[in-house]
Amino acid sequence: MTTTSRGTSENLVVRRADHTTIRYTAAGPADAPALVLVHGWACDRRDFDAVTGHLPGGYRVLAVDLAEHGESRSTRDVWTIEEFARDVAAVLEAESVTTAVVAGHSHGAAVAVEVGRLLPDTVSHVIALDALHYLSLFPAQSEEQTRATLGMFRDDFAAAVRGLVEGGSPAGTDPALRDAYFEKMVVVRQPAGLRAIEGLVHWDMDAALRETKQPITVFGIRDLVTQEAIDRYGDRFDIVLVDLGSHHFPVEAPEATAKLLADVMRRG
Repeated sequence: MTTTSRGTSENLVVRRADHTTIRYTAAGPADAPALVLVHGWACDRRDFDAVTGHLPGGYRVLAVDLAEHGESRSTRDVWTIEEFARDVAAVLEAESVTTAVVAGHSHGAAVAVEVGRLLPDTVSHVIALDALHYLSLFPAQSEEQTRATLGMFRDDFAAAVRGLVEGGSPAGTDPALRDAYFEKMVVVRQPAGLRAIEGLVHWDMDAALRETKQPITVFGIRDLVTQEAIDRYGDRFDIVLVDLGSHHFPVEAPEATAKLLADVMRRG
């Protein structure tokens, strides 16, 4: 248990099958509407610590470590986006959450969409933090594209991770910051790290969106959002362009990120 600007923050745990132990942090009134924060691939819930500190009171804020990320552990064999969503759903069940907004960064946004599909009566809104608009990663790819993407990670994992970091870094991004993200992500626990990438590449976002009825707000870094993505998904996502740094802007601009999240929470 720790103390933040929002008061007491608890480190909690929920257990699932296959020796899966999901760790999460909870802050705010237990009976308040929940804001659920889901980190990106090869990241962890601590990325949201500063964001949580800037959020207004009156919400139950839950930051979740997905299986084999951060402090969560699992021996399972299934690493699909849907299974990660069940990690989050287990936390919501443990917390007796009846209404929630789920916000995910990067890979975590795909998980957030699946949580919305899984819990339509609980999740009122899905937020994507620089995610869902990357057309070479989130929509279902052709068999040839899938082989090429996965081949990069299987052949040279470090180089593929470096490519992800560079692709999420607009011109002018501090090289030291890029290096720090790479060093954090390249040591993701295996085999879950590679298997989670496989799960994302095989995820059919369009099929998921057809069954996910909640509104979705995408906060995308302006220089990283293409017109093609806006044309393809502008009638399904509320795409809001922001100038807050790189793909990892929740870490770089936590106060501004908290304001974006709080604005959506107020709208319901």
